[in-house]
Amino acid sequence: MSYPKQRVTLITLGVADIPRARAFYEALGWRPVQALDSVVFFQLSGMALGLFGRADLAADQGRPGAALGTGAMTLAQNFDTEAEVDAAFAAALAAGATALKAPEKVFWGGYSGYFTDPDGHVWELAMNPFWALSADGALSIPPTS
Repeated sequence: MSYPKQRVTLITLGVADIPRARAFYEALGWRPVQALDSVVFFQLSGMALGLFGRADLAADQGRPGAALGTGAMTLAQNFDTEAEVDAAFAAALAAGATALKAPEKVFWGGYSGYFTDPDGHVWELAMNPFWALSADGALSIPPTS
């Protein structure tokens, strides 16, 4: 059987405190599909997000004691309207996120803002008028000519 090469099925975030991280994402309206003391999984559109203790994640990666960092990548959620971006940004701040950049019109023609979750993971909330979202929120990027 052949599998598509361009896909991500699970993103795991290393967190300092699993109950705190879980509470943050639940405050955004996310619901875990599996929750243990050591890991929590949220089902997303076509993939999953996991929360795993940083020390346990480093050990699982085969590098116990490694200091796992944050902020070197951005996770993003796209929305259909600027109002949805604003509402999601406000909900994130109310749940305990730290604002990095309030949503605003951006040079590429869209609208976006950034925050960090309580563990410093960077999230972008955006409305891109050039990309389509399906009813379940799956993103489609049109190919360039």
